[in-house]
Amino acid sequence: MDRQTLKRKILDAVDNLAATIIDTGRYLYDHPELGYKEEKGTAHVAGLLGNAGYDVRSGIARTGLMARDTSRNSGPTLAVMGELDAIICKEHPDAVPGGAVHACGHNIQTAVMSGIALALKQAGALEHLGGNLVFMAVPAEEFVEMEFRSRLKARQEIQYFGGKQEMVARGLMDGIDMAMMMHALNLGPGKRIFSASSGNGFIGKTVVFKGKEAHAGSAPHEGVNALNAAMLAMNNIHAQREVFRDGDRVRVHPIITRGGDVVNVVPARVEMECYVRAAAMESLIRANAMVDRALKAGAAAVGAGIEIRDMPGYLPLRNDPGMESLFLENADVLCRAQGTADAIVKGGDFSGSLDFGDISHLIPGLHPFFGGVSGSLHSKEFRLTDPDTAYLLPVKTLALTLVDLLWDDGKEARRIITDFTPAMDKTAYLGWLEKTERKTVLDMEPCCPK
Repeated sequence: MDRQTLKRKILDAVDNLAATIIDTGRYLYDHPELGYKEEKGTAHVAGLLGNAGYDVRSGIARTGLMARDTSRNSGPTLAVMGELDAIICKEHPDAVPGGAVHACGHNIQTAVMSGIALALKQAGALEHLGGNLVFMAVPAEEFVEMEFRSRLKARQEIQYFGGKQEMVARGLMDGIDMAMMMHALNLGPGKRIFSASSGNGFIGKTVVFKGKEAHAGSAPHEGVNALNAAMLAMNNIHAQREVFRDGDRVRVHPIITRGGDVVNVVPARVEMECYVRAAAMESLIRANAMVDRALKAGAAAVGAGIEIRDMPGYLPLRNDPGMESLFLENADVLCRAQGTADAIVKGGDFSGSLDFGDISHLIPGLHPFFGGVSGSLHSKEFRLTDPDTAYLLPVKTLALTLVDLLWDDGKEARRIITDFTPAMDKTAYLGWLEKTERKTVLDMEPCCPK
């Protein structure tokens, strides 16, 4: 069978499987689960891929799964990923009690991943490809519920808060030579595909300002107001913004999660969560140091103590240019055939953060965005609007790209792997995670002499 005939068979298979693919996304949407809790989602996808003949291993990183074709060969191994977890957005009309909802489209990702696996099986494509395929339903991409994840870590059920971090640490990425996945994104009118060459990384922070209680009405002078320390710290961060370089795409967004306990008591403990984002590692480290300085200054100004805990977030996204080029060729062919040749946005950056960025530092990675949704990510307005664009177009485009990579004994995949220079190896990556996770504690300053 020649390559173009195989591609046509895959496209026909996707059309035949359209209802199954969309129903998979709908099931996950109707059963949103937060990170490291995705039991229903894991079981549903495991059944789907297991029934298709894949060798499925569930619970790979507390939750999540890996599915392989039982036949193995000596070619490169390519992973197709989708994420299982929902986000918290209590204002979304489809949120379940507690606020979980797929307002980031991870249900679409996992349905797309499953659709690629099913279409390749139905088209009989696997025997014609010179490589191995692994399909991964990944847990815990959203960086939420830090207290819950901290308890899991204390019980040694996980090592890291992010699902792909955990997969790397457990050796699940060992032997994987390249990876791909997609993300849904509101691209605006008439646009269906966005190929962003890069995206921001981030460091997560929790901050505790420690003051001293006192009666807020009769004796505020006897207290140390931790809320004032936090507010000054936030203003200090704002004062840094004019020196963040535009090209670094720095984003800092703190929230106060505990602002005090009783109105009539000077707040003695105030808690904050914060992300520091940037487009490159150097910029991220620099911005994080500036934020730490601003936080410490806020505490020092009122004599409060402070505890800053840094958590390894995600590394900046690095789309591999060779994989991206093949992807855009297939995207162009499909969009032209559908009369939407101008629907592709090429180049540009994504200022959000994705834990696929970590994977892209280790092996060649491809992570495009597809439309078919409206509203902003993580907002109550996020909605599916066009199932063909959100589900079927990415299944087709990524499956055809996969064929090009693994055709002719994986010739293109081998070339890309050879040309790829990893930003770090596994040892250095795990070292970065360990180094980034740290706690800084400064005690309350003594009062001024009377």
